[in-house]
Amino acid sequence: MFTDKDLKQISSQGLTSEDIEQQIACFTNGFPLMHLLMAATAQNGIKIMSEDEEQRNVSIFENALSSGLNTIKFVPASGAASRMFKDLYAYLETGENTAFIDTFINNIEKFAFYKKLKNTCSGTSPKEIIQALLSSEGLDYGNKPKGLLAFHNYKPNTRTPFEEHLVETASYCTGSDGIAKVHFTVSPEHIDGFNKLLNKVITDYQKRFGVKFDVSFSFQHPATDTIAVDKNNQPFRDENGQLIFRPGGHGALLKNLSELEADIVFIKNIDNVVPDRLKHQTKRYKKALAGMLVSLRNKAFTYLEKLEKAETNIDDDLLKSIENFVRKELSIQFEDNFIDKVSKINFLKTKLDRPIRVCGMVKNEGEPGGGPFWAKNPDGSASLQIVEKAQIDLNNPEQAQLFAQSTHFNPVDLICSIKNHKGEKYDLAKYTDPQTGFISKKSKDGTELKALELPGLWNGAMSNWNTVFVEVPAETFNPVKTINDLIRPEHQ
Repeated sequence: MFTDKDLKQISSQGLTSEDIEQQIACFTNGFPLMHLLMAATAQNGIKIMSEDEEQRNVSIFENALSSGLNTIKFVPASGAASRMFKDLYAYLETGENTAFIDTFINNIEKFAFYKKLKNTCSGTSPKEIIQALLSSEGLDYGNKPKGLLAFHNYKPNTRTPFEEHLVETASYCTGSDGIAKVHFTVSPEHIDGFNKLLNKVITDYQKRFGVKFDVSFSFQHPATDTIAVDKNNQPFRDENGQLIFRPGGHGALLKNLSELEADIVFIKNIDNVVPDRLKHQTKRYKKALAGMLVSLRNKAFTYLEKLEKAETNIDDDLLKSIENFVRKELSIQFEDNFIDKVSKINFLKTKLDRPIRVCGMVKNEGEPGGGPFWAKNPDGSASLQIVEKAQIDLNNPEQAQLFAQSTHFNPVDLICSIKNHKGEKYDLAKYTDPQTGFISKKSKDGTELKALELPGLWNGAMSNWNTVFVEVPAETFNPVKTINDLIRPEHQ
């Protein structure tokens, strides 16, 4: 199938011909769909914190932080902002006015970028204003990443999402050494823009918030790209006969995540930020979720150490306590049909010795996003999973009904423990479910192709983690998916 030229190209990607053959097999065979058992709902898979529990968890986290817990914030920020402007581009192409365009133009002075736009744009028509915003002759927002756009007004200044994440990091991710660590995944073509802004603002923010920032960046690894195929599942080639590789989706960032040096990692999307006046609730809930994670982690570590020390001579009462912890606090359901005590101990060890994630869940009020469900695992146990619509067989009436019963969605508000009880980093690749990838249809130069997405970062890539869902207020979720989201009260 591959020429010597192909093999060189594949090697330059950091891949092997076997990797590519496996990817092509995924196109040929497809992926099995998830088997939902039931929707995770309040108190049945989704924990509801009382005010006392919330405060206790905040205290647990703050005490751990002051005792040297190593934390970092991880922000996927690779994406270009072009999708934010889809409606504006459609208007430039068709000239067809819509309610969306009217809202944008009528509220133009409310946008944080208005002052700069006014200085750049000489015209007053909607078309001239939009062109000045998007084109390289104006603000060039159509070619910039979302992280570098002016989101919020702090007169006389403005702030980008990148800056808002710095400020937020300082509020709950500053270690006992006074260092606030945050890591952004960015595209190579945008790294200069991020570094330029960082150098411009870091001294001021460090002084204002009394911290020292440790800001790092990484790119999506070329080895996580996947080959594109045509409708017959043959490698897709460009006009020069070169193989076409495409980014493997946000699941590719698992490699970036696994390279971080930290005990606890906060994960949050680049566009989910608010001005300072609304940050207090975000800060409180981040600390509460982190405290819950620290508590679970400490218990899991203690039980693992006891299991390893006692080997098979473990006390029955202690074994029962461990089983209850796995069932009730880690939300893993399983049949108690082990052939002997050793089998049960080994099963519990396997379930305890895994990365842990605590995920904030928001009540579903129409926002898109994966939902929380109880799902069946290959070993027969059931656990909590974040499941996307594309992973469900909606032609199956039972599965479609279960999917419709979902009450919450995942706003990408995750806090993760990525080291084991010996302080060693987990090999995160071992805890993915490779059978949870996606196949999507794309096009290149007008020709249709099929693209392969790796298991999503918070879906299949974390399928075999210990997972806990906790309800968080809708106020902590304020994404900016379209340009007009910036005129919502939360962003003013």
